[in-house]
Amino acid sequence: MLAAGLVVLLTAGCSGVAGGQKDQQAPEVAAPTVRMAPDNGAKGVSPLDPVTAKVDGGEIVRAELTNADGGPVEGRIADDGKSWKVGQKLGYDRTYTLSVTAKGPEGPEITKQSTFTTLSPAAQTYVSMIPLDGDTVGVGQPLVFRFSKNAPAPDKKKAEQAIDIRTEPAVEGAFYWFNSREVHWRPKEYWEPGTTIDVNIDVYGRELGDGVWGEADRTATFHIGDRVVLKADGASHQMSVEKNGKIIRTMPVSLGKPDFPSNNGVHVVMAHHRKYMMDSSTYGLPVDEGGYRTEVEWAVRISNGGEFLHAAPWSVADQGHRNVSHGCINMSNENAEWIYNLVKKGDVVEITNSGGPDLRSWDGFGDWQIPWSQWKAGNR
Repeated sequence: MLAAGLVVLLTAGCSGVAGGQKDQQAPEVAAPTVRMAPDNGAKGVSPLDPVTAKVDGGEIVRAELTNADGGPVEGRIADDGKSWKVGQKLGYDRTYTLSVTAKGPEGPEITKQSTFTTLSPAAQTYVSMIPLDGDTVGVGQPLVFRFSKNAPAPDKKKAEQAIDIRTEPAVEGAFYWFNSREVHWRPKEYWEPGTTIDVNIDVYGRELGDGVWGEADRTATFHIGDRVVLKADGASHQMSVEKNGKIIRTMPVSLGKPDFPSNNGVHVVMAHHRKYMMDSSTYGLPVDEGGYRTEVEWAVRISNGGEFLHAAPWSVADQGHRNVSHGCINMSNENAEWIYNLVKKGDVVEITNSGGPDLRSWDGFGDWQIPWSQWKAGNR
C-alpha cells in the first residue's frame, strides 16, 4: 500500500512540471527604431538643413515628405533601406511633414512623423550677372555679380563662397569688390579664346550676413570667342585691329581734343547701337554752353563716361591727322560700320597717347586698369 501511494505522488509531481512549461510565453520581438531630423515641432529650419530618416533594427518601407498643402517633396530611400533623405531644397517659411514607415525582421510595421517649419528671412537678395547664359564674349570681359538693392549688402566673404566659377582650361583668377553690392571676377591676363566658363550662384537657403538670405540660385555657361583687340594711338591718329594675334586692318581715327581728351587705358566693349543720340548734357555740358546733341551711326560703347567708337563723317578730314572729338574715337562711315559688325561685348580697345587721364577702374569695365597684385587682394 505504501509503494502504491508513492507512485501516485510521483506521477502527480511530473504532471505539475509539464503543465508549467506549457504556460510560458514566447519572447517579445523588438520594434525598429526610427530617428528623424529635424525633430518634430522644430521651427526656423534652414532650407539647407538636412532632412533625413534613419532606421535601426529594420528597413524603411515607405517615406514621404509633404508640404502644408499635401504636395510631395522629392526624396530617396537608400538602396539598403536603412535611411532616407530629401532630394531638393525646401522653401522659406513653409511647414513640412515627414512620415516614415519601417518594419523589422518580424512584427508589424511602425510609422513615425515629424512636422517642422522653415525660417522666414528678414530680407532676401537676388544676384544679377554679366555675361548671361549662352553668351559668347571677348577676351576682356569680366564676370560681374550685383546683389540687389532691396536688401542689406551681403557679407563679402560669404558672398564669394556662394559663387563657384570653373573654367576650361583652368586659369588664375580672383574677385574684386567695386562697392558693397558689386563684385567682379577676372583672370590675371586676358582670357584665352575658346575658354568655357561655368558659373554656379548657390545662394538660395544661405545666410549671407546681416539677416540677408539668398533669393534664388543661378547657373550660366558662356564662352570666350576670338581675340579681338583694337589699339588706338592718339599721337599717330591711327587704330590697328588685331584678330587672334594678327593685324587685319589699320585705319585713321580722331580721338578727344585737348579740352575733351579720351581716357588712356584698357576699355572693354559694352554695347552696340545702330544709331545713338550723343548728348553732352548727360555729363553736365548744356548745348547752349558749347555742348552738342547729335545722332551718330554705328556706335559701340566702351565706357559709361560717354566714350564710343562711332561714325563721324564731319571729321573725316581730321581723322589720321588731329584729335577733334569730345572723347570718342571718330571714324569714317565705312570703317565704323566694319568695326560695328566685327566687335562683340568683351572685346578690348586699348587707348594710348590721348593726352588725357587714365580710365577709372569703375568706369564701364575698367577692370584691367587695376594691377593684378591689387586686384588679387580683393578690396574687401
